[in-house]
Amino acid sequence: MRVRAVVAVLCLFALSPLLVLARQQAVIPAGEIHGIVTDSSGAPIPGATVEVLQDGGFLRRVVSAQDGTFVVKGLASGTYTLAVTLAGFTPEHRTVTLSRERGLREIFTLTIGAVTDAVRTESKSMTAAGAIGGVVGGLPSPPPASLRASGNLAGMAAGQGHGIQLPRGYNREGYAHVERNRFRLVKHEPLSTFSADVDTASYANVRRFLNEGRLPPEGAVRIEEMVNYFRFNYDAPKNEPIKLTTEVGACPWEPKHTLVLLGLRTTQVDADDIPGRSFVFLLDVSGSMQPSDRLPLVQAGMRMFVDTLQPSDRVAIVTYAGSSGIALPPTTAANRDRIHQAIRELRAGGSTNGASGIRLAYQLARDQFVKGGVNRVILATDGDFNVGVTSDSELVKLIEDERKSGVFLSVLGVGRGNLQDAKMEHLADKGNGNYAYLDSLLEARRVLVNEAASTLHTVAKDVKIQIEFNPNEVAAYRLVGYENRLLNNEDFNDDTKDAGEMGAGHTVTALYEVVPKGVEPPVATGDGPAVNPLVYQTERIETPRAGRGELLTFSVRYKRPDGDKSALVTTTARSSAPAARHLPFASAVAEFAMLLRGDLQADAARWQRVADRARAAKADDVDGYRSELARLIELASGLKPITSTQIQR
Repeated sequence: MRVRAVVAVLCLFALSPLLVLARQQAVIPAGEIHGIVTDSSGAPIPGATVEVLQDGGFLRRVVSAQDGTFVVKGLASGTYTLAVTLAGFTPEHRTVTLSRERGLREIFTLTIGAVTDAVRTESKSMTAAGAIGGVVGGLPSPPPASLRASGNLAGMAAGQGHGIQLPRGYNREGYAHVERNRFRLVKHEPLSTFSADVDTASYANVRRFLNEGRLPPEGAVRIEEMVNYFRFNYDAPKNEPIKLTTEVGACPWEPKHTLVLLGLRTTQVDADDIPGRSFVFLLDVSGSMQPSDRLPLVQAGMRMFVDTLQPSDRVAIVTYAGSSGIALPPTTAANRDRIHQAIRELRAGGSTNGASGIRLAYQLARDQFVKGGVNRVILATDGDFNVGVTSDSELVKLIEDERKSGVFLSVLGVGRGNLQDAKMEHLADKGNGNYAYLDSLLEARRVLVNEAASTLHTVAKDVKIQIEFNPNEVAAYRLVGYENRLLNNEDFNDDTKDAGEMGAGHTVTALYEVVPKGVEPPVATGDGPAVNPLVYQTERIETPRAGRGELLTFSVRYKRPDGDKSALVTTTARSSAPAARHLPFASAVAEFAMLLRGDLQADAARWQRVADRARAAKADDVDGYRSELARLIELASGLKPITSTQIQR
């Protein structure tokens, strides 16, 4: 049966071009526009937004399917404008005339712009959906999302069929359970403390699920990573590495409550001021990395990254599978051809001894350590460690020991069906680094080219945030997200406690849902005191400052990258703050994430309100990511939740 299923899938792949051709040759019914969206190599692009306008007014919006096709129905004869957009691609639009007798067939070709200039021809067929429909590095792309989502084809089988998915028993993506933050009563718990987080993996992973035609599992949705995927133009620091911003406004999902935005932005650093940079790429080349959305995608991203380096920067490549080895000894970027050749020669196969590779990568990083510069190991994997040290506790201990050398760790997750998300996030957190997920070549370019400076050059480490709420203004509060970044209140002043890192020009955003004084807090507040009432002391007494109209005091501690003693910066927030600039968009992202997690009651009207708010608040959207958010919200609104059976099979 299994062999028959695989043969059936291969036949489907062989016939699919013929089926598309047959559709193209069929007569289009009157009042309809049929089309397909492809990239410059002819590979179909799913998830592109196709808008129909007439006389400057908006009429319809559809999204291209997994095979790149779209259909617009119910149009009268006349002249229309078709506009096709997708984040990272150059928009296309054209004017068409629809007759009374028959419909139209249109083909749109989107170009990736600067990406194709930086990547060699063997990766050009990769599209915004993770190389769907193209061939990269000699490997065929994964099957259509409709097959993956059905459960009949449940995961990538390492080393079998070069990425053809086999039936049953392989999909084993790993996500951590999220314990939701509850409302806290200020009279009992006036302090809230957590670690800064610059990870962005959750947003890109959620986008991957939605583009595949299914909602993500709850554990894949981390609200803070969804929000922090986007950069906010907060005021830049002048004399300190970090500048704080606060905004206050109405809470969109609960009108009686207030929403408070807390923003951090670090100072920019000129590349000429960095003494030097040393990178060790630690690459998983095990059998599970064969499909085109894994090692070939990492290779394409690495080539783009190498082309951005200064001649004096150093690069080394360590690979691990059944055993680890050095694919490229430390080499200056002046020898780019040699580095590119080493990247091209990488091949996947074998089991996964990740711990052995980590030790070797850190050893190389220590050997070529640049004092005062950037020293970083970049781990790229689908997260599977099945040989050697495999337990999370052992891996974390290994990473914690290695970070003492001053070498930081970044983690790049790739692939589907085998993604060990929780493990990779944990390793990056303990390695003083960041975790990103690459769902496409465009995301690889974003992480390794557009934002490499802010991501890889740390200017503030162990960044901790503590909020003190004013009981005269606030009855209760809830931190939106950051569930796995919470700290004890006493950790804030403890310089031995690890926390998050921020790179040059980075922004971090946090949101609090606040219940104003006089408004009844939600029932689920856990409002009993943490301990029994005291018999030798009285209740807290408000100070004169409590009457000044301040909602809260916002405090941040951070260390210099090579420092051991933290510095403190503080500000306050008031309910009478000026009109919010960044809160409308940030709140749209957060509400989208809460809808995906099932935290809010979802209906079609609410989904549309969130999409409309995201679209209205997108501001300067140079790269198109904010416009993409509205498209993803609308896409998610029509999908059904994924079941635990689907994610485990």
